[in-house]
Amino acid sequence: MNAKLEIVAMVLGFLGLFGVVTSTAVPMWRVSAFIGSNLIVMEELWEGLWMNCFRQYQIRMQCKVYDSMLSLPPEMQAARGLMCVSIILVLVSLLVTGCGIRNSICCVDDMRSKNNTLVAGAALFLLSCLTTLVPVAWVTHTVIHKFYNPTVVDSEKRELGAALFVGWAAAGLLLVTGVILLVTYSSRKSKEEDPYGDTYIMAARSAPGESVDLTRRSSGTHKEHAYV
Repeated sequence: MNAKLEIVAMVLGFLGLFGVVTSTAVPMWRVSAFIGSNLIVMEELWEGLWMNCFRQYQIRMQCKVYDSMLSLPPEMQAARGLMCVSIILVLVSLLVTGCGIRNSICCVDDMRSKNNTLVAGAALFLLSCLTTLVPVAWVTHTVIHKFYNPTVVDSEKRELGAALFVGWAAAGLLLVTGVILLVTYSSRKSKEEDPYGDTYIMAARSAPGESVDLTRRSSGTHKEHAYV
């Protein structure tokens, strides 16, 4: 059962890595909102961590990389750095976890070291979840706050882009991966502390259900007075 959970955790970890990379790369963190006086639906603006894209009706999309990082708002600057850190952390987490799973060739004779490697991978997955969740939540909060702020003009208001939803999903996958690895580690740790538990259980099951009959019986069919 633990081996299957480890495989599931690795699959979820790879999906989380794909989600983090996708969320970081696509320029859809903030998109133009069509509200109030800003009702020109033939024009659409996408803003990402690395570039912004502008599309008009029946005209192909045009994207431009930001000239300076300082031109971005603080939450977008922080998101760029933290998402890059998240990608590195997930990669390291997958490598460490791959060395700690039961079927790996690393530390074959040292189960204690393999368990410690597994829990280190789980901790890195949880840390990568945090570094993904913080920028996504920060940008989401900023977009929603400005959207409902009456002092912000309609043309400057933005809506949540698809990259934010992908980031939320990736953070959830990384969290589930870390929890699964911690559960697996707990199960393997208990077996490590009680290595003879299975032997005792098998011995108890193999013991006879009935006690041995130690009653003394006579060696013959004759009664005792027949020998006198």
